[in-house]
Parts: sequence; structure tokens; C-alpha cells
Amino acid sequence: MAKPTDTLLAHINSPADLRKLDKKQLPQVAEEIRALIVNSVQQTGGHISSNLGVIELTIALHYIFNTPDDRFVWDVGHQSYVHKILTGRRDKMHTMRQAGGLSGFPKRSESPYDHFGVGHSSTSISAALGMAIAAQANGDSRRAVAIIGDGALTAGQAYEALAHAGDLSANLLVILNDNEMSISKNVGGMSNYLARLLSGKFYASAREGSKKVLEKLPSAWEFARRAEEHVKGMVIPGTLFEEMGFNYIGPIDGHDLDILMTTLGNLRERKGPQFLHIVTKKGKGYEPAEQQPGKYHGVSPAGSAASTGPTYTQVFGQWLCDMAKESKDLIAITPAMCDGSGLNEFAKRYPKRYFDVGIAEQHAVTLAAGIACEGKKPVVAIYSTFLQRAYDQLIHDVAIQNLPVLFAIDRGGLVGADGATHAGTFDLSYLRCIPNMVVMAPADENECRQMLTTGYNYNGPCAVRYPRGAGNGTAVSTHLDTIEIGKAELKRQGVKVAILAFGSMVQPAMDAAEQLNATVVNMRFVKPLDNAMIEQMANTHDLIITIEENTSLGGAGSAVAEHLIAIANSTPIKIMGLPDKFIDHGEHKQMLSQCGLDAKGIIDTVKNHFPA
Repeated sequence: MAKPTDTLLAHINSPADLRKLDKKQLPQVAEEIRALIVNSVQQTGGHISSNLGVIELTIALHYIFNTPDDRFVWDVGHQSYVHKILTGRRDKMHTMRQAGGLSGFPKRSESPYDHFGVGHSSTSISAALGMAIAAQANGDSRRAVAIIGDGALTAGQAYEALAHAGDLSANLLVILNDNEMSISKNVGGMSNYLARLLSGKFYASAREGSKKVLEKLPSAWEFARRAEEHVKGMVIPGTLFEEMGFNYIGPIDGHDLDILMTTLGNLRERKGPQFLHIVTKKGKGYEPAEQQPGKYHGVSPAGSAASTGPTYTQVFGQWLCDMAKESKDLIAITPAMCDGSGLNEFAKRYPKRYFDVGIAEQHAVTLAAGIACEGKKPVVAIYSTFLQRAYDQLIHDVAIQNLPVLFAIDRGGLVGADGATHAGTFDLSYLRCIPNMVVMAPADENECRQMLTTGYNYNGPCAVRYPRGAGNGTAVSTHLDTIEIGKAELKRQGVKVAILAFGSMVQPAMDAAEQLNATVVNMRFVKPLDNAMIEQMANTHDLIITIEENTSLGGAGSAVAEHLIAIANSTPIKIMGLPDKFIDHGEHKQMLSQCGLDAKGIIDTVKNHFPA
């Protein structure tokens, strides 16, 4: 494998530089990029497998298309490292996902080559179609390309966009990067030959000419159309996309630069909606990632400290198995996040009670509602940021009907290197305003287990929201204990200042209270609040501070303030939470410190209220 310092890549500072190279030099560029990605990601952490799988595709795209005038939209965007290397950011790869450095995803403010900010899946076709429609309206000849994976294609939004695009004449190219062989294994010489033929001018002109002639004879045209469809259907799996109005090409070898560039060159000249199906291998060229692509999907930096205790995700996974043993009604649901949400062991032990619905958050929530209607107890394991995509279903299908669905919400709060697109910074606000919801936030790992049990036993919709990573190392009981709903816990008795802390903020509150001699309450519940405890604290202290790892707008602190206003209590209150802005990627502790959500931030808030 070539070293990152080899000469070709060192001279590529833009796609224009790439296009100056002879096509025969491009395989060397691919190898140099492969070495650079493996080296840089081992230092910064990030996504290896997906990026190694799209090296040839990205090179071919930038070689054939006129970027940045032509538009690329990378679905999810975690596979955009090659794109960043080729668009002037090669020398910044060591800053990837670090504070002040490159984002792990395309970001419009980062480069004119990043045409659409992404992070969630299945948005690329809609966005690229919008760009194609705008280009058509402006009379521009630029092309719009959406690059989407087979996993992201499971989401409903992708099909909504495909259905719309197929009914239009806008110049849109959708590239399906099939890296799991989930649609077709029909790759090889014959398929590549057909792709060259079907994407070429001769076939296109012959097809259009025949169409004009045969349309005058409706029965003959229908026969010809069906004959073509059947012939293509025998050797390529594109009937679905053809029926949706696309010209389908593929599948082709996504690592063959020659066939990629020939096909892309042909498709760039074609008008209307085009669909190219390529097959790639995750981790291509790096044996550990090829053998275990899932393990190398997202990696931590080399030498990063390992957790000394179980993560909240692991606590949930163990609880799920334990509760399933006790309750035969438990059914677990996840929208394509089995590993990330800690369901691997459960899936092995209880395969008939486990449902991975793919990237379909809306379906996951309504599926849970239907299961709950029949007396079962569904548990939806989902990231906070992804639950946002199913907000209507949460309200309409679960809460209005007051169904007993437990939401195990992972990644609540800031998430460090993944940045704003993956941060769970709004859930306490958007959950507490929904009638019938019970919303809990654990202060430690053991309390997380207790809350999960409490929520499971509750006969209504309930959410347990916990952060990414490990807690403070609290020992986790093996029992399935519960806690009283709506009951807070007095953690420390002090004077003058009462800190009402929610979830992950209990520990920094305790650290600050030692210096302030302040009272600390672990509120536990965002809804219902322990109003008696709030009133007790307000009546016996000179200042109330609320603190949460959630936006300060409409969150838990707002709920406390609303209650104090309702009872006409005039005790001053300071609401501490995340600021009203999107927070870029960085190290989690550093991010909290910058937002004032650490012990120092609490101490400074108190000192500002009680100046010396």
C-alpha cells in the first residue's frame, strides 16, 4: 500500500488538479488515499470501513463531474472523507472530529464543495432533487448527484423522493452504493458490459427513436416496452426503479475505475432521472476492516482510554435481557441501531422478540403502538436525535392512545465528536410537552436500570433518557428494582442555594456543591415533576438553580420555573442548560465546560448572583 507522502496525492488540492492526471494514474491516487485514511482515522477516530469502500467512486465522480458547479449530496455523510481529501482538506485530516477541526460529515460552512449538510440518513435524494429542480428553473446545465447506501434506502423518505423524481424531467443522478450485497449479487463482466451498453448514446438514441415510431401504434409500443422490461429484468434488478421513472443502470463493480468513469461519463450526458447501482466492499484494501466491517464502521482514536465501567448502553442491553427473562411480553424494536443501542445479546437470545426495522424511525414507533394494543410491552431503543424523525408518531400513535411503550433514549445530550447532527439536545423539551408522557433522566448507571424497570412496569408511554458513554462508575444492581414515579431524591443538604439537577448534571452539581455548601436534588423526573420538593427548596433557599444537558429553552428548568410562577413563588431561579445554538463537534467534557455545564460553571453562576 502506498504511503500518504507519495507524490500524486500531495499535488491534488482540488478536483481540478485531479482531472489533470492521466486515467492510468488514478489507481495510485486511490491507494494513497486508502493509506491516508487508515493512518488519519487511527489518530482521530471516525469511520474507516465506509470510506475505504467509496474511494474509487469518489475519485471517478470528481474526475468526471465539474465540481463544485455540479452538486454532490452524500447520504449520511460519514463516507465523505475521500471527498474532503480531494477538495482541499487533505492537510486538515488530522483535525477530523476534533474541536475547531474538520467535521466528520459534509458541512456547507466548511467548503464550497459540501453542497448539503448531512448526518441523518435518507435525505440525499430529496436534497439533490431540489437542487436539480432549481437548476432547471434557472436554466443551468449543472448536474445533481445523490449518493446513497443500501441501508439508507430502507427509509421511507428515500422512496418518497424517488417517486417524485421519477415523475419529473429534472437532471438527477442517484447512485446506490450497495455494500452489503443486499439487492443483487449480479456483478461481473456481463453486468459491466450491459451497464456500458445501456448507459451509452447508441442505446439511448435507439430507444427514443423507437419510442417515437411505436407510440403511433399503441399496441406495438406496449409490447416493445414490456419486452424491454422483461429482457432487462432477467439480468438486472432495476425493475422497481424503472417503474418509478428512472433509467436504471447496473449493478457494476464500484471498485473498477475504468467502468465507473465510462458509465458516469455516459450518464452525465443523459437527461432526466438516472439511477446507477454499484456494488462495493466495506473496508476495501484494509484487511482488518474487510474482515470486520462492522467493528471498523466507527473507531476510537488509537490509545484512547477505555471505560472503567459499563456504559449506559451496556446497562440497557443487560437490563433488556434480564427483563425479557422475567417478562414474556417484552418485545424490543430498533431502527437499524442494534449494536449502537446495545441489543446484540438480546437479539441472539430472543430472536423472535427482536425487530430491527431498518432506518425507519416512524415505522418503529407506530409498530410499537400496534404491538402495545395487543397486550405486549414494546421497548423502542433509539437515539435521541433519531427519535426526532418520529415525533408525529410519538404523539399521534402512542401518546394520544396512552399506550404502554417504553422509549430507551440513548445519546441524550451532547455526543462529542459526532457533533450537532447527532446530539440529543432537544428531547427533554419535545417530550415534556406531550400529554400522558412520563420522562426520566438517570443520574447514574444503577438509577438507569431502575428507571428502565419503572418505565416498563408503567401502563402508559414512558421515556428513559440517558447519555452516551459511561457514567461515574456506580455499581449496578442485578435486581429489577423500581422507583416511585415523580419522586426526586435529596442528595446533599446545604444552605442558601438549591441546585435541582437532571440526569447527567447531578455529578457536576455535587462537585460544585462541595465548594458552595449548596443543596443538591437529583430530580430524576422531568415529567411529572416533584412539585413538593421544588416548593420545599424554594421556601428554604435564596436561589434555585436548575441544570440539564438539554437546551435551556422549554426544557426541565422551564418546567420548574413554570411551577414556581403558577404558585406565585418569587424565589430567584437560574436555568442552566445548553445555549440556543447548534454546538460543533469536540471533546465532550470540553464542550460542557464551554457551555458552563460543569462544576466551575455552576460556581460562577452562584458567584454572579451573590457578588462579593
